[in-house]
Amino acid sequence: MIGFDLTDEQREFRDLAHRFAEQTIRPVAAEADETEALPFEVLEKAHQTGLLSYQIPEAYGGGGVTSLLTRTLIDEELFWGCAGLGSTIGGVGLCVAPLTLVGTEEQKAKYLSRFCDPAKVTLGAFAITEPSAGSDAGGIRTQAKRKGDKYILNGTKTFITNGGVADIYVVFATQNPEEGTRGICAFIVEKGWPGVSFGAKEKKLGIRASQTANVILEDVEVPIENRLGEEGEGFSIAMRTFDITRTHVAAGGVGIARAAHEYALQYALERKQFNQQISRFQAISFMLADMATEIDAARLLVWRAAWLHDQGRPFTKESSMAKARAGDMAVKVTTDAVQILGGYGYIREYPVEKWMRDAKIMQIYEGTAQIQRLIIARQLVKAAVKKS
Repeated sequence: MIGFDLTDEQREFRDLAHRFAEQTIRPVAAEADETEALPFEVLEKAHQTGLLSYQIPEAYGGGGVTSLLTRTLIDEELFWGCAGLGSTIGGVGLCVAPLTLVGTEEQKAKYLSRFCDPAKVTLGAFAITEPSAGSDAGGIRTQAKRKGDKYILNGTKTFITNGGVADIYVVFATQNPEEGTRGICAFIVEKGWPGVSFGAKEKKLGIRASQTANVILEDVEVPIENRLGEEGEGFSIAMRTFDITRTHVAAGGVGIARAAHEYALQYALERKQFNQQISRFQAISFMLADMATEIDAARLLVWRAAWLHDQGRPFTKESSMAKARAGDMAVKVTTDAVQILGGYGYIREYPVEKWMRDAKIMQIYEGTAQIQRLIIARQLVKAAVKKS
């Protein structure tokens, strides 16, 4: 049987992340949302605490947290604090994952160690989405032309979390668009290289504390030693990365929803109408009950996907289930939290409208809710055919 008791180490990491979210992130969350500015002082403190490098192996200076379940506990707390800052920190993990999965020893020693340098905050980004290739990752048009011992990259990546502020980018490009997914390669690209530039910071509905911008590549020379994996393996690397990071995102959705539910519950206990607490009205109490149930259900899907990863078992279907359910749940729960607060929920003095705006991205980035259902269906059919 599977138990639900956390290990001492898992509780320690969860509590560390919760204290950081409560004491460092939450006090600046509203201002960061209002000004749409990334508070670097929070990232500096996160770096000092080890929350920017906890998933990096100890051999390169990181925390060595290999358990995906433990990492999702951290994600839930960071997104409970602020989804924008959670996304910024998550951008590091999204960059680190492919490096850890397929990077050579030389690549890991050179780049993973930079995220762990105590003297400097180093951010990462994962650049696959393009103006004409969102859900269709195989349709990217950024070109990678081989020229001796280097590649020449040309193209534009869009909606890149940490775009412009990240120091290290994992960039996906195709050697031949006609080959579809088979022509895609992955590369490590550094900010500051000739030909690397960035578009204006996007103004977003939610997660405003994070920076999102285009990454523009114009005749960027990438040495062959900065290619991740072999030629043509880029799409596979991206999909393996998404299996992991979609579980992270799902945990973030749980964190946002939990924050909204906690606030709505406390409000319902204090708010009186018709001479009684509104929590005593069945209409409100049932909403609160449903919200709690949906949060727990999504969290269990996250834990199952993470547990399968930690056991070394396939978890593509389960990570997509967790991502789809948690994203939809976060939107519903935060919307209900606004409803419970009524008019107060609609004004910025109260945080629930921010959580509602933040939650929407959970249905979009790292694979839309519809794409997750497509992945789930394909996995079901694949398993059924295999049995027949």
